[in-house]
Order: sequence, then C-alpha cells, then structure tokens
Amino acid sequence: MKGRAVLEQRAPRIPFVDLGAQSRRLRPEIERRIAAVLDHGRYVMGPEVAELEAELGRLGGASAVAVSSGSDALLIALLALDVGRSEGEREAVFVPSFTFTATAEVVLLAGALPVFVDVREDDFLLDLDSLDREFDALARRGRAVPKAIITVDLFGQPMPEHPLREWAAARELEVISDAAQSFGARRGGQPVGSLAEVTTTSFYPAKPLGGYGDGGAVFCTEPGALEVVQSIREHGQSADRYDVVRLGMNGRLDTLQAAVLLAKLTVFEEELAARRAAAAGYTERLDAVSTSVRTPWRVSAPECGAGVESSWAQYTLRVDDRDGRPSSRIRDALRAHLDRAGIPTAVHYPCPMHLQPAYRQYGRGPGSLPVSESLALRVISLPMHPYLDEAALDRICGRIAAA
Repeated sequence: MKGRAVLEQRAPRIPFVDLGAQSRRLRPEIERRIAAVLDHGRYVMGPEVAELEAELGRLGGASAVAVSSGSDALLIALLALDVGRSEGEREAVFVPSFTFTATAEVVLLAGALPVFVDVREDDFLLDLDSLDREFDALARRGRAVPKAIITVDLFGQPMPEHPLREWAAARELEVISDAAQSFGARRGGQPVGSLAEVTTTSFYPAKPLGGYGDGGAVFCTEPGALEVVQSIREHGQSADRYDVVRLGMNGRLDTLQAAVLLAKLTVFEEELAARRAAAAGYTERLDAVSTSVRTPWRVSAPECGAGVESSWAQYTLRVDDRDGRPSSRIRDALRAHLDRAGIPTAVHYPCPMHLQPAYRQYGRGPGSLPVSESLALRVISLPMHPYLDEAALDRICGRIAAA
C-alpha cells in the first residue's frame, strides 16, 4: 500500500479538462486563423463570424447567430420571444432548479419571474410531472402569467422535445432549449439546434466546443425569429445601423473568438467521438467495480436515453451509501480520496437554484423539489475531455474501486 501511494504521488495530476493538449494539437491552425484577423483588422463582425455561423448552422441543423456568451444567448432568446415585455401582469418562465445560475438569472434580467421545476434522477433532465405540478401551483397562486419554459440539456444529453412540445403548445407556452453543454449531441439522429424552435449554446472554454474566452450562439428554425435575434444582438438595429427598431443589446461575438472556434471545428467531430469513447470506458469500468467490489457506498453511472448521442460535457456520477441513500459525507470523502491520488473532481451543482440566496424568494423552500435537493448531495463529476487515454481511465476507476 505504501509503495502504491508513493507511485501515485509521483504520477502527474490528471487534467479535469485538458485544454493544453488540444491547444498543442491545434496551435498552427489557430495561429493562422488569428493572423488572418490581425491582417484584415475587422475585429467586430469580421468575415470569420459569418463563416462560423454557416458551420454552426450546418452542424446544428438550423440557422445560427453567433453571440457574446451562452448567458447572452439565453437573454437574447427571451427578448426575441417578448418574454417579460408585456404590459400589466408579470410573466413567468419555468426552469429546472438543478442547473447553473445563468439559466435562472436571465429570466429576471428579462423582467420575468423564474418558477423552479424538479428534474429526473436518472438523466438530470426536466421532469414533466413536476412541470405540470408547478404550472398548476402557479395558476392557483396567481403570481404571474405563464409565458415560457427553458429546458436544460444538462451534462450533454438533449432534452426530449416530445411530449414537452405538445404540453407547451396546449398551454400556449414558448420553449427555449438551453444547450450550453450539449452542442454536437443528437437525439433520434437529429442534431441539437434543430430540436426546438429556439436553442442556445455556450462556447465557454471548458465546453465541448469552447473558445479562448466567452462566446455562444442562438439557433433558430424559423426565419422570422432569426431576423429578430440578429437585430437584438446588435442593439436592436435594422439593416440601417442607426435605425433602432426594438430593444437590443451588445451581444456580438468578436472576430478573434470566431477564428479560434473555426480552428477547433476542424477536429470537433473527432473530439466528440473521443468523448463518447471515454464515457463508454468509464461506464464499463464502473459497472465492473459495482459488481465486483464490496464497498460501504455505491456509484451510479449517468444514463442516456434511447437514440441519444451525448456530447458528454461532463461525466457525472451519483454517489450513495450502500442502501441507496444520498450522503454528501460519502461523496466528499470520495472526492478527497481521488484528490490525494492526483485526480481532480467537481460538483455540478452543490446547491439547487431554488435554495440559492439570490433566488430563495422565488422558490418554495427546502423539500419542495426533492430530486434536485438530493442530487446536490450526491453528484460528482470526473475528468472528461477528448484526450483521456485508457491509462487515465484505468487509474481513475481503479482509485474509485480502492476508495
């Protein structure tokens, strides 16, 4: 045991997201792309932005508008659908509580009220039964008029649009797909970008397709929505720069980020395949651990629905005691054990939105969304990137087995 501990101390720390390996691989192409921008000098809305939008549209199966961040993409989508703009009563947007703060904060920034909804335990996606209950509860309280739903493709798996779309249509609600973590994924052969009328994504550096700074995109399947999104991105302008036809914002993606993303797109499909192979490698090894090793805890690998090709932005486990009860103590002990072996982990997310100080006044308190609250005690994300090799997977899963 002592000898193994010494070897682990000497082993290099495994990167949680290995942007360095990707940078070394792509550096000549990235430098070529950046040099082209420096040569033409069009740093705002240069030709690379339009080129990037065309490539994104091809991959996403819908028209794409490149914007300044994933959060701005969500806000632009809400503004394009006139959420929060109505006179009189306040409008409400249903959002999953088990997500990153950006999904909720943009609702308030748009002038609407967030209504938090629970998620499903097996795939972390919005729970339609909980949505139905929260819709009815909102109607009874009469605090706001239901306007829209934001679904979240958490950790890279696309949200099923059916029967959600029919449910929303019957109640005259708009649907926005927050695909910040799932660009490149598919459901039923259809790419993320084409599964909802309006989809947003993020190009934050750690995302499956990430820039060297902030960036994002809005995908539209309807031409009318596309024109509105393009206008909002540039201060609400029409084709005439000084003709302002609606409320807008400065939501443009800079040309240098577009250049970096174009370089990364040359290997994007290959990297997606590598992510899926790494996820399959994790699942195979962890299934073997759960059946062959007797521990006082157990881990549950993430599950994908039928016909789903996840982009695997994260590989997130659920950790329970041996009787299946959530335990943050066991989860945190496992994290500490892995950290000592040079294996970083993360918790996505340690507190659901309805219990966050900034949003407590909009939720119904502890116990109201039990699955989200339980997951916050149990989840642990393992290193995930396209450059994880078999040795790294063996080392990570071996240390989990030995915990």
